[in-house]
Amino acid sequence: MRCVSRRERERAERHELIVRTARELAEADGWAAVTTRRLAELIEYSQPVLYSHFAGKDAIVAAVAVEGFAELASVMHRARDAATSPADAVHAVAKAYVDFAETNPALYDAMFSRAAGLPFARPEAPAPLRDGFAELQATIAPVAGDRDQGVLTEVAWSTLHGLVTLERDGRLSEGYQAARLAAAVALLLG
Repeated sequence: MRCVSRRERERAERHELIVRTARELAEADGWAAVTTRRLAELIEYSQPVLYSHFAGKDAIVAAVAVEGFAELASVMHRARDAATSPADAVHAVAKAYVDFAETNPALYDAMFSRAAGLPFARPEAPAPLRDGFAELQATIAPVAGDRDQGVLTEVAWSTLHGLVTLERDGRLSEGYQAARLAAAVALLLG
């Protein structure tokens, strides 16, 4: 078993501090407020220290996004585990997904709009992205019937993302979020 040096631990702690601070700043003031200069001031390290961890803001956003996918996978897993039936699991996971996006708007933006360099639906995708998709697929598989599980999972993800995005952008009628989610779940259940 490899022993981790103090220097390695401190580097890992700084890395996590940068990611956490970027996320907190984005949630408070939006991603436009997240600059390497501002992050350096907040974490009380120089900009070169930030650049020793990340190539720039895009790499920081990608790190935030990867952590977000790990959190989303965990949230969906807990919702699926608490469900009493496959149909209930689809509804619970869909609700958990939408609630996660509403509770963490800047994180959700990092995951789906800002982290352009993250590979999706490819073998080289980071494990948390694959885990999130796998969790959604595990929810959809029991209700897929003769339908292709992968395709139906992508449709579920696209539907949930569309609902979240259109709702946040004010492009859907107010007051119908629960009804829209119920209709989406009904369509997924077939």
